Amino acid sequence: MKRIKDLFIISNGNGLALADMQEDDNGFNFISRGEKNNGIVATIKKVKGIEPFGANKITVSLGGSVLESFYQDKPFYTAYHIKVLTPRFDLTDNQMFYYCNAIKHNKYRYSYGRQANKTLDDLLIPDINEIPEWVNDVKLPKKPNEKPFHNKNVDLNDRNWDFVKLDEIFYKIEKGKCSNASELLTDGDDIYYIGAKKAENGIMNKVSNVKKLVSKGNCIVFIGDGQGSVGYVTYQEQDFIGSSTLNCGYSKHLNKFIGLFLVTVLDLERYRYSFGRKYGKDQVKNTKIKLPINKEGEPDWEFMEYYIKSLPYSSNLKEKKKSSNDGLSDGELIEKYESGAIDLGKKIKKAIGKT
Repeated sequence: MKRIKDLFIISNGNGLALADMQEDDNGFNFISRGEKNNGIVATIKKVKGIEPFGANKITVSLGGSVLESFYQDKPFYTAYHIKVLTPRFDLTDNQMFYYCNAIKHNKYRYSYGRQANKTLDDLLIPDINEIPEWVNDVKLPKKPNEKPFHNKNVDLNDRNWDFVKLDEIFYKIEKGKCSNASELLTDGDDIYYIGAKKAENGIMNKVSNVKKLVSKGNCIVFIGDGQGSVGYVTYQEQDFIGSSTLNCGYSKHLNKFIGLFLVTVLDLERYRYSFGRKYGKDQVKNTKIKLPINKEGEPDWEFMEYYIKSLPYSSNLKEKKKSSNDGLSDGELIEKYESGAIDLGKKIKKAIGKT
């Protein structure tokens, strides 16, 4: 075992306040003391007179989410109470991820009242020659393609928006079929079990298939109960087994692109529900949401799909072979629409009048 300072050069972070920064979608990652999203809370413009840290370093939170450690593969700035670790030796990406976890394994030593400011440098972690062989054999997932399906800019204000009742969108709304997962399901590798949670798109685990409990995919799942996620929705592309606390909405207009658009809008309704106020089938049917409307006064499904396809990373959503229900192809959509600027959550909130 070695002390962290024997394996890494340890530097103080920038100590910047996000409130003083200028956000920029194409700027530098801004790292805070959080435990999610690799510590990234925003992307900001270059700070005058302060150089960002270079890539291939580890950031460690000294307070807040103490000892949360993340590998940064792009230049970045940091908030307060963060140390930056630069390896003294050449390390692979796999080895850097391994050391992030090795550092995090010391979290039990700390709490809100005991931070790591003075003791981080001397914490013990495995020496380079103690790294297990399997670490180098792990195949890291490829980075997703940042490109959109098309390069047209799309302005959500290019369409009028109006309220639409959900029972006009979904021809069928049915409950999930699994009332007791511990009794009815066994661990397996056949099909996903979807529960009453928003994280991980609702996936609880993979289980053995039980045909009578399977719900068809290509649907919007409404989380009707549960202390943490009631009122949220997810889109499920594949067949799944769903908890009976869920309601599954099916629409002839639905595909993965339109599904993602609807999920973003529907999640804005979450504030209406809580552990004491369920999101049942009747509530789902009677819910009204604002959507882009075409000249005929109907939801403009083609525009919604076209918008999602304009967003960064959308090219990772592979298009299936076109069927009669798939609407226009991407090429046809590109020919049909022209516009002006993009975002998703913020833009949709602004378009439907929510702040």
